[in-house]
Amino acid sequence: MEQEKNFLATEPVGKLFRRLALPAVVAQLVNLLYNMVDRIYIGHFDPTGLSLTGVGVCMPVILTVSAFACLVGMGGSPRASILMGKQENRSAEKTLGNCFTLLIIISLVLTAVLQIWGRPLLLAFGASPKTIGAAMEYMGIYSLGTLAVQISLGMNAFISAQGFTKISMLSVVIGAVINIILDPIFIFALGMGVKGAAVATVIAQTVSAVWIMVFLTGKKTFLRLRTSEMKPAASVIMPCLALGISPFIMQFTESVLGICFNTSLLKYGGDIAVGSMTVLSTLMQFCLMPMTGFTQGAQPITSYNFGAGNSERVKASFSVLLKSCLAYSVVIWAVVMLVPEAFIRLFNNGNPELIAYASKMLRVYAAVLFLMGAQLACQQTFIAIGNAKTSFFLACLRKIILLIPLIYILPLFFADKAFAVFLAEPAADLIAVTTTVILFRKQFREAVG
Repeated sequence: MEQEKNFLATEPVGKLFRRLALPAVVAQLVNLLYNMVDRIYIGHFDPTGLSLTGVGVCMPVILTVSAFACLVGMGGSPRASILMGKQENRSAEKTLGNCFTLLIIISLVLTAVLQIWGRPLLLAFGASPKTIGAAMEYMGIYSLGTLAVQISLGMNAFISAQGFTKISMLSVVIGAVINIILDPIFIFALGMGVKGAAVATVIAQTVSAVWIMVFLTGKKTFLRLRTSEMKPAASVIMPCLALGISPFIMQFTESVLGICFNTSLLKYGGDIAVGSMTVLSTLMQFCLMPMTGFTQGAQPITSYNFGAGNSERVKASFSVLLKSCLAYSVVIWAVVMLVPEAFIRLFNNGNPELIAYASKMLRVYAAVLFLMGAQLACQQTFIAIGNAKTSFFLACLRKIILLIPLIYILPLFFADKAFAVFLAEPAADLIAVTTTVILFRKQFREAVG
């Protein structure tokens, strides 16, 4: 058993990365299907695009729920990996238990907030009188599954952190398959429409959460979820939150960005522009998800060996990660630039105006996607080695310091103001990637030698 635990320190880095990253990539792509499949079915259920836009304005709320799971799970899991590298497994299990308790508390608070103030939140996030009905139908049901979302996202990170990426992948695949099967039944066969999509998603997330809990309390896991380690302790929770604040901001600001993008586009381009952003933001997530899988595959290797003081394996892990992310980002960027319309038709094939407009704006929105491989590889490695300060700054830089102001500044300089809003994304990305690479070259050398 001890030899099995040390495979992160002994197996060749390239081979280990491929073994851990492939299931993580599959899990990320499948995870996106929860919302993507909902939108595809809804887009075809209602060809006018209003239901699709209504669900789209729910995304900021959904991303906020996910952000809290990232705060706890993606902050606690690297911490647990580092402690495992130091052979401090009892402390790692205490981290797991404390994070589980924190997720339960957060879930209860979020559920209450969304049930009570769901409508004003959706109106603030860009819902119009035409789309608020569909948005409320979806969010009213989806918010009831907040606990399942928190457990399935937050606790699954601890499975990946131990190197069990196949189990982590299955956790996501099980839920996604159930969602894909149930969606057409509830949406079309039972005629529930938007409500049916939400019901299917909640059921799927619940099954996934149960699967994760069974594994983390079973005999195969290295770190077991024990009731004796669930009593919250500030000394355990605070280091996790310090590491988790960066992924939290990256995810939470997506909801803030959703407000900024949707309200600005509603003002300058109407529902057609907001509907296009719904499709584009989903496609961008789809494009970035495999790279997130790469970083999740590298994280246990990097964190464990950083904790064990093995700098050469840390460097090798980052090198493989960077090459993989850059190669992927260049290829996916080329495909998006060549055939944007093919991506848009996945979501709506009955509204020529939406297809034409969204296809044009996709080329603008994803203009510097080829650089995002370097951004994600560097930023996530900062988290993996426990550098909370720099990862926090970089998370704030791209979206809060750059992108949100540019959404409002760029329209002042362009006649086509909706175009200027879409242009804010590549402009912010270009500056953020340059800054990230410069900081990483200096600080990574100082951290690992």
